[in-house]
Amino acid sequence: MAVNIYDTANEMEEELRQTTEYTNLVAAYAEMKKDPKAYDLFKDFQEVQVSLQQKQMNGEDLTDDEMKHAREIASEVGNVDVIKTLMDKERSLNQLLNDINQIITKPIQELYQD
Repeated sequence: MAVNIYDTANEMEEELRQTTEYTNLVAAYAEMKKDPKAYDLFKDFQEVQVSLQQKQMNGEDLTDDEMKHAREIASEVGNVDVIKTLMDKERSLNQLLNDINQIITKPIQELYQD
């Protein structure tokens, strides 16, 4: 019996969109976007995160100014309730995805457990 794992992945994608974790994240994102200041701050926060991650992946050292700016924007983000709610919902979805990843990779984990 031939298995098309991509069909299963596509089904999972459709089912993921129906989970409470995903729908809660969508609602929290829509709520945050209603507040232009919060939305702009969130976008700035995302840009800083991506920039720092890229530098780290390239083996570059982060400057003191970059670290200071990252801490400042993270502190600002932590003071905005709609962004905190969004990040909580994102953590819940990430936990679900981590759980799914453990299930999917179980055969590989078992293979190396001698």
